[in-house]
Amino acid sequence: MHQLLTANGPGRDPGHATVSKVMTAAEAVGRFVTPGATVGMGGQNINRCPTALAHEVVRQGIGDLTVVGCNLSLPVDLLAAAGQIRRTEQGSGNLERYGVLYTWRRKVERGEIEVKDYSHLSMATRFLGGAMGLPFMPTRSLLGSSVLDKHLGDGEVRLLDDPWGAGPVVLLQTLQPDVSLIHASLADTEGNVVIDGVTSHEIDMVRASRYTVVSVEEVVPAGTFGDRPESVTISGAYVSAVVAQPFGAYPTSVYRRYDYDDVEIRGYQEHAKAGDEQVAGWLQKNVLWAKDFEEYLTQRDPDGAVRRALAEQMRSVL
Repeated sequence: MHQLLTANGPGRDPGHATVSKVMTAAEAVGRFVTPGATVGMGGQNINRCPTALAHEVVRQGIGDLTVVGCNLSLPVDLLAAAGQIRRTEQGSGNLERYGVLYTWRRKVERGEIEVKDYSHLSMATRFLGGAMGLPFMPTRSLLGSSVLDKHLGDGEVRLLDDPWGAGPVVLLQTLQPDVSLIHASLADTEGNVVIDGVTSHEIDMVRASRYTVVSVEEVVPAGTFGDRPESVTISGAYVSAVVAQPFGAYPTSVYRRYDYDDVEIRGYQEHAKAGDEQVAGWLQKNVLWAKDFEEYLTQRDPDGAVRRALAEQMRSVL
């Protein structure tokens, strides 16, 4: 089991031994993602999805998963296509302008995946409560909605009056995932993570999780953030494994690194919308066939021209 390490702050004993958390995706997923696990999914819509880690979960065939997050995106549709999801709990599931998660939706409609709908705010609140070690959290999110009515009928939430007279509040069960998967801009070898741009629910989700695997665009040496600890978004104390994978969120974007690939996302959605057989063929050709994510990237973009263009497109708007 990995040692938990705090950020390498100023004044640290220079003789203190460091423990590298850097692993391959195959090693990290094989160690921390287990059958039947509750998996916290990072990313949001077409931004910074942990695609490389999701590919590896598919390749290893780890199933019976419960996947939780705010907006479940492309990684969840891939796992649904592979038949590895039992249940999801989420605020939504879509790819914004590119439509719904077609495979996930079909399987939900057929009763093959159990689904629990929440608002984005209520999911974020559940992760916050989990990070604080609480069994439930109060919120006013869901009040007046049919989603609340459904949860009250199922016994999933409680409704009570504020004892100080401020009206009704909803009590939500908190979430503590077995493992969370996220993609970030960079990390040092001890697991101190920097996320550029929007962080959404991920910080609290990671803090609530038993284990966290983070893939990053770049790994830097231990101590890199010693003179600027404020730049660290997530302390290495919460990170179990670091996977170096440039373009690990492709075809979604990473702020300051590269834009999303419109052509690749549309291509996947066409297969997913067409039906189970078509998306299974896409999965076989692009994920199961490849030995790792790097091979997938090379297959889709042999000379790197697409990736260079996406990086330049991002630079042009900064």
